[in-house]
Amino acid sequence: MLLLDIGEVAERSGVPASALRYYEEIGLIRSEGRRGLRRQYDPDVLLRLSLIGLGKTAGFSLEEIAAMFGADGQPNIPREQLRARADELQRQMIGLRTLRDALRHVADCRAPTHLECPTFRALLRTASRRPLAYTPSRPEEEKNLLPKRRKRGG
Repeated sequence: MLLLDIGEVAERSGVPASALRYYEEIGLIRSEGRRGLRRQYDPDVLLRLSLIGLGKTAGFSLEEIAAMFGADGQPNIPREQLRARADELQRQMIGLRTLRDALRHVADCRAPTHLECPTFRALLRTASRRPLAYTPSRPEEEKNLLPKRRKRGG
């Protein structure tokens, strides 16, 4: 059986050897033995590392990823968990698109002030329906986040 040296696995997968050792320590992968002091892996470890990388990119923790492998080491990914994560990513994408549009509009708007621009005000209303990334730590900071209201009438 052809085994891959830890250095070769690191090179082929793009995963540093230190991460490979950590993944082995927490049970995500396992070596087949050693050749001298160097760990040896079955070539299938590359597929497993790709799955781990995909899970990390999708926002799953290493603990969650480990739970997605059955006792036999084969992927056993709960579809409902994937759907929930896909839904969360969709919400994040909508929020990021809104933020992108607001930033572009602020950069290009020709109104005398941004608060006089109806498009910008609509973007603010949309953004205010989502949690702000910045949460003030003191009440006086919160006042600075709110736009000043114009007095109506005389």
